[in-house]
Amino acid sequence: MIKTAFDESRRIRVVMVDDHAVVRAGYRTLLGNANGIEVVAEADSGEAGFRAFVEHEPDIVIMDISLPGISGFEAIRRIVARNSAAKILAFSMHEDTAFVEQALQAGARGYVGKSSAPIILVEAVQQIAAGNIYLEPEIAQRLAFQKTRGPTSPFANLSTREFEIFCLLAEGFSASDIGSRLSLSAKTVANYSTQIKNKLEVNSVADIARMAIRHGIVEP
Repeated sequence: MIKTAFDESRRIRVVMVDDHAVVRAGYRTLLGNANGIEVVAEADSGEAGFRAFVEHEPDIVIMDISLPGISGFEAIRRIVARNSAAKILAFSMHEDTAFVEQALQAGARGYVGKSSAPIILVEAVQQIAAGNIYLEPEIAQRLAFQKTRGPTSPFANLSTREFEIFCLLAEGFSASDIGSRLSLSAKTVANYSTQIKNKLEVNSVADIARMAIRHGIVEP
């Protein structure tokens, strides 16, 4: 059931997390011009996004997925671990359903692709502030179609943490680098790497990279 609109007697306070200043400036203007929305803080990394959430206690966090330092997945996880009621909208250039499912599993309340019409972002903020789950219509349609066909994605059995490490391995990061980003030991990352290979039925990091490129997870 769709819940009633967010309390219009006060503005929806938003923290925007994106590593591109031009992107943040553009969407800050877009949201600022929308009735009842105020961007109270910006952040250019997952760590800074978490700190901004703690400091400002916003109604909504708009979180990019691909960030320097910890990923958007990890930032979402940390925010939700601190406050299970946090409302987070994943906002990403990645529109593959694997990213959508993993963001929702991490704790996001919605997902919007950066290629969507600007009004979609405004609508998503308003709907999530009102307590609803929001998926960009085209993404929601693809997700629903995929579910009718069964779990065809090779990444369906990966946990959010495994998918995150899969992406970093595919991008060429070492176990040590990944551990530093995610506050894990290199040994723990190596164990995850083994689990990922087993689940995906591949033998090496090179195989992981090829699979990621083939499915459009990373750029060749």
